[in-house]
Amino acid sequence: MTAVDSPTTARPAGAGGAAPAGARRRRLRRRGENSTAWLLALPALILLVGLLGWPMLKMILLSFQNLTLRQLFTNESPPFVGFDQYQKVLTDPVFWTVVWHTALFTVVSVVSTVVIGLGVALTMRRVHAWVRIAMVVAMMFVWSMPQLVAAQSFRWMTDSDFGVVNYLISKIPGVDFQNHAWFVSTPQGWIVITTLVVWGGIPFLAITLNAGLTQVPKELLEAATMDGASAWQALRSITLPILKPLLTIVTTLSVIWNFGLFTQVWVLRDSKPEQSFQTLATYSYSQAFGQAKYSPGSAISVITVLLLLGVMVLYIRQMFKIGEVD
Repeated sequence: MTAVDSPTTARPAGAGGAAPAGARRRRLRRRGENSTAWLLALPALILLVGLLGWPMLKMILLSFQNLTLRQLFTNESPPFVGFDQYQKVLTDPVFWTVVWHTALFTVVSVVSTVVIGLGVALTMRRVHAWVRIAMVVAMMFVWSMPQLVAAQSFRWMTDSDFGVVNYLISKIPGVDFQNHAWFVSTPQGWIVITTLVVWGGIPFLAITLNAGLTQVPKELLEAATMDGASAWQALRSITLPILKPLLTIVTTLSVIWNFGLFTQVWVLRDSKPEQSFQTLATYSYSQAFGQAKYSPGSAISVITVLLLLGVMVLYIRQMFKIGEVD
C-alpha cells in the first residue's frame, strides 16, 4: 500500500516568504518616498530656518529679559527676569481684551470668507465659460492688490467728509449718513475692517474651491437629482464631503492669515489704533516700538506664535492625510 501525502502538508516552495518579502518591499518603497519628500523640502526648510529661526530665537530670548532704552543705546546685556514678562502680560486685562477682539474677528472673518468664497465658486460652475473667465480675472486683480493699497482705498471710501460709502448710503430715502464717522462706534469700525479682510480673502478661496469643484463627479450629482434630491441635499451629501480636505486647508490658512491681522488695522487707524481696535499683532508692535517696552512686546509675540502653533499642526496633519490618500 502506497502512502498518500495529506493535502495540508503540501506547500509550494517559497510560499512562506512571499508575504514578508512583499511587506519589506512596500516598507522600503515607502521609506524611499519619504526620503525623497524630505530631500525636496530641504531647501525650503533651510531657507525658513535662516530667515525665521534666528529672529525667533532672539525674540524668545528677549522675552525672558528686561530690555530698556538704556541697554539698547549702550549695547549692554539686559538682565534676565525669567517669566516676569509673561506674568505681567497674562495678568493684564488689556491683553485679554485684545485676545478676545482678535479671536472674535478671526472667527467672523474666516466663516464669512469661506461661506462667500464657496458661494462664488459654486456660482462659477453654473455660469457660461466667458463669464467664469471674467470673474477669475476680476478676482485676480483683487488678490494681487497690495494690502496697503487696499487699506488706503477703504480708508478713503469710508472717510467721514469725502467717503463714497456715506454718499451712497445717504441716497437711501430717510437715511442721512453725511459726515458719518465709522470708527467712532467700535462695532461699525470692526465691520469696515472685517469687510476689507473678507473682500481681499474671497478670491483665493473662490478660485481654489472652484478648482476643487471640478473633481466632483457630475454623474453623482445627476443621479442625486434624478432620485429627487434638492440642490442643498446634493451639496451637503456629495459636494461638501468631497471638498472637505480642501475646505480644511483653506480654512486653516485663513485662520493663520487673519489671526495675524496688522496692515489693515494699522492703515485704517492712521498708525495709532485705539485699544478697542487692537489685535495681537498691532498690540505687540505698539508695546515694543510705540512705548519702548521691547521685552513685553516680545512676550506677546511669543504667546501669539504659541496660539497659532495649534492651527499650524492641524494644517500640517491635514496635508499629510491628503498625501496619504493620493
